[in-house]
Amino acid sequence: MPPISSSSPPPSVPFSSLAALRAACTALPGVDTSVQQGIAVREATLTKPAGSLGRLEELTLWLGGWQKRIHPRLEAVQVLIFAGNHGVVQQGVSPWPQDVTAQMVQNFEQGGAAINQLARTAQATLRVVPVQNLTPTADFTTAPAMTEAAFLEAVRTGYEAVPQECDLLCLGEMGIGNTTAAAAMAAGLFGGHGADWAGRGTGLDAPGVAHKALVIETALAHHAAQMLPSEKTTGMPASGAGGPTGFDPLEVARRLGGYELAALLGATLAARHVGIPVLLDGFVCTAAVAPLAQLAAGGLDHTRLSHCSAEAGHARLAEKLALAPLLDLGLRLGEASGAALAVPLLRAAVACHTGMATFAQAAVSGRT
Repeated sequence: MPPISSSSPPPSVPFSSLAALRAACTALPGVDTSVQQGIAVREATLTKPAGSLGRLEELTLWLGGWQKRIHPRLEAVQVLIFAGNHGVVQQGVSPWPQDVTAQMVQNFEQGGAAINQLARTAQATLRVVPVQNLTPTADFTTAPAMTEAAFLEAVRTGYEAVPQECDLLCLGEMGIGNTTAAAAMAAGLFGGHGADWAGRGTGLDAPGVAHKALVIETALAHHAAQMLPSEKTTGMPASGAGGPTGFDPLEVARRLGGYELAALLGATLAARHVGIPVLLDGFVCTAAVAPLAQLAAGGLDHTRLSHCSAEAGHARLAEKLALAPLLDLGLRLGEASGAALAVPLLRAAVACHTGMATFAQAAVSGRT
């Protein structure tokens, strides 16, 4: 299996309260446009028609701009998986028992999962982080999934797991019941009913999906009043604190999410603060980081969506976030599998940009 890495955290964790976390999510560094201009200048000299490599050219600009390197590189690629358990599983939303989460974490550590093979193929280092020692969240149909303190601790876990020396971060998750949490978060952030976002997850049949949708509806109704922003909770007038549904994105994440989803949010935030481009995985990963897009314009600009999963709702969620998937392979595994599969695509983009000859070097006539 790929080596399990150690990690060194970013210089400091910039939050100890929801208000501090909100500030960290809104004060985000931008891309290095001067580097991107330099990349574009070189791209225009390479032996090909302008724009003929399509999205590969955009990916090179993206990588280099966030790495702040005119010659982007992919020497240190990190796959980071967060695992967590969910109290809502007791509502019968998954055909799999909750102890599978711990068993799969052990499988990752022993090298027997799909992501172990995919990470090796991608020449990436793999690390798995069981969040809160896999203690389940509360059943969010009757209580917030996490207390404020537990939510912040899970976000910090993700934030501190990101290594500073990293050229590309690939994020993924493992957690029985977490597609229910992701669907509930999607509904809380972007609206719609449970049936609009609930999918098969790890193999539900049609009646199981319908039941899952009802569980999500129950959770939304239970938390609706408490998810409305207020100046006391957000530090800003209610009219400017919520997303499309009017709910506070961080309260949606705390009340309807899960420990591993909160850690994904923290890791994506840390990567932004230290200038690491991020490949997102499937539905759960996308839902977990969606609050960043609502809290700050361009909050997910340092990310790219690796693939569109077969899980119902992922394509719709990607559209809401203006994330265009790089691959569409019918995956619904999680584990950062789609993110790892997209790494060779990025390697190809970098290889073309850095290895191709210019028209002058190849003595090829340019366009007249």
